[in-house]
Amino acid sequence: MKITVSDCLGLDAYSGSVLAGEKRNTSNRVRSVSVMDARDAETAVKQCGVKDQMVLTSFYGMEDDENTQRCVVEGLAEKGVSALTVFHASRKSALIRGHLDDIGLKVGLPIIFIPDDTKAEYADAIEQIMDSLLYGDSFKNGLINNTIFHLLNFEKHKTFETAVRKAAISNEFQMVLLSKDFNPLLTVETRQKVSIDDAIKKAKTREFEKSLKYTFIDVDGVITYWGTVNIGNEKCFLLLVDNEDNYSQGEMTKLAEIIELAIGMWKYSPERDVKAEFIKALIRNNKSLAYSLKDEIGVAGDDVLSVFHAKGISTEHGNDVIQEYEKQEKMSIIRLDEGDETYGIVLRAAKTKAQEEDEPEKAKCLRLYDQLKAGQKGVRIFHATGIDGIEGAGDAFRLIGETWPFVESVFPYKRVFTKYELALVSNCINLQVQGGYMKKTYMDLLEPFKKEVGENKAKQLLETLETFVLDAGMNSGKTSEFMGIHTNTVQYRLKKINDILGAEITGNRVIPGLTMALALKRLDRVVR
Repeated sequence: MKITVSDCLGLDAYSGSVLAGEKRNTSNRVRSVSVMDARDAETAVKQCGVKDQMVLTSFYGMEDDENTQRCVVEGLAEKGVSALTVFHASRKSALIRGHLDDIGLKVGLPIIFIPDDTKAEYADAIEQIMDSLLYGDSFKNGLINNTIFHLLNFEKHKTFETAVRKAAISNEFQMVLLSKDFNPLLTVETRQKVSIDDAIKKAKTREFEKSLKYTFIDVDGVITYWGTVNIGNEKCFLLLVDNEDNYSQGEMTKLAEIIELAIGMWKYSPERDVKAEFIKALIRNNKSLAYSLKDEIGVAGDDVLSVFHAKGISTEHGNDVIQEYEKQEKMSIIRLDEGDETYGIVLRAAKTKAQEEDEPEKAKCLRLYDQLKAGQKGVRIFHATGIDGIEGAGDAFRLIGETWPFVESVFPYKRVFTKYELALVSNCINLQVQGGYMKKTYMDLLEPFKKEVGENKAKQLLETLETFVLDAGMNSGKTSEFMGIHTNTVQYRLKKINDILGAEITGNRVIPGLTMALALKRLDRVVR
């Protein structure tokens, strides 16, 4: 129910109330109500400065402080509260009635005074305002009855889809049913002000599925409500949009319950989430199923450019990056979100003549992953880019699945891991499992350190060698940064390492075996 300050003035709790100054801004919308009992202006505004909120107070703790009261009123007005209700003002100093009239007029905030002789207290105002917000006069006879009439009209409508569409048009709301992976299953749009993708992006940051009631989310001025519904044994998400901002959260929650009830009565089953099934088939390396699903979602085998598994990108930042990337590069990304983890496939765009001289597609993918990690310390991305269709995608997901729990231990300073790091770690894992002669061959490459220098010196030189080869890309300057030592010290240690090994460690014939030996050494620490 949409109520205003003027509507509140008609409630019993406001009987005999006095509105300060001129009757301006009484059409302000009231969405919620709170009590202000802070002793300082900063706390008061922080706690109660909520847009479209009716604030109740007696200025307890600041009744004789004109300056603090002024700051509170100005601060609340700046935050866009609906109005300020001052209870039993005349019990306090005359300052309150005197100067608040002027301040309210100056900043445009309606200030309502409840006189001493009324019996109304905070609880009465809160109860009556909330009753109006949740129920109102039109609650039973408007939205709900009209929706029920259409949703349960089995004679007129042949399917649930047509029934809910008619109900939405008649009552000016919209509905989107989504899978638990946020893929739309049923969309009923009666007005297009924002895209479904924008709404999903905003909702993902709110963790609304943990709430017991429907969560109100403002998406660029469009009022949306989010909650969960169960269809069969599957949990789905229900998005409702109040086109004209006519209904309260209580009404929208009741509307959602009616829709969920109708889903059961119609025995409605949404279409399969084929995109999620496609990704899951590739993750399980079920290539035959993936081949059968690709045609349903309109994906050609050679469209698959990159696959990835990421942690920490299902955020507002991650959603913004992906949405902008799809828009700029004309590529599409299929995603499967499971908690904090995301599995995805990047599909190449159809080439045009104008794009033939553009940068390579692989470079575009690498830029996407760099943008996703930018400024996000908790993000980890494991990807294989430049792969061979469905076969390559299945093999890439298998490689990622086998190695991602270990690759961070081998490359602790990296946040984006390519198929080259993954392949190296995969080989190390196989050698670690098999043990025997092959593993010993690699580990023997590091034996000279134990034989030619003392234990502490060997540990110091090996640490420098690990950092130089595995972390710093054989750059002595970066090695000094990682280790917090002078570049000259790094250079001295590298020369000493060359002497001990009897080889130039940056040589093409030396570095492959040395890299494997050092990676195995780091992996040993984790496995043990």
